Amino acid sequence: MVEGKDDTIRLQQFFPGIETIETNGSAVSAQVLAQIKQLSQSREIIVFTDPDFNGERIRRIVTEAVPTAKQAFITRKEGEPDKAGSLGVEHASKEALERALSDLHEEKASSSDLTEADFRDLGLAGGAEARKLREAVGIKLGVGYGNAKTFYKRLQTFGISKEQLLAAIKVVKNAE
Repeated sequence: MVEGKDDTIRLQQFFPGIETIETNGSAVSAQVLAQIKQLSQSREIIVFTDPDFNGERIRRIVTEAVPTAKQAFITRKEGEPDKAGSLGVEHASKEALERALSDLHEEKASSSDLTEADFRDLGLAGGAEARKLREAVGIKLGVGYGNAKTFYKRLQTFGISKEQLLAAIKVVKNAE
């Protein structure tokens, strides 16, 4: 599931035969949601939206309707256009698309042991460098970027443990 026809064109350029459903914008019609739900009964659904506000909104709407949908993420940098324009999947390189589609995430039945206090104490919320750290950790874990609330919820949803988060932060900070 992608946002628009340019995303479909880009994916088909590198993955002939790939099938997509396009939401055609951030509104996500009831008809499109019904189609995604129906297909989820017989097919794996992958949500692959742009790394921006509207992409996250669409991701949330579709995931609420189809909790079994897997999630693919590209980074903001990977979605930047060569020239001026909006950021998105349609601008990603073959390598970025392959990486995202090979590193799918899904909701875990078991919850994470990460608490909100841990999240704040690790510098992922409330501090001057929190945004930058969330972005780098999101890249390392392959779960995309989100504001503090969204990022924390995403870590919980995907069952990222405190230990996994600590390891990612350590790698990110050692790379600086």
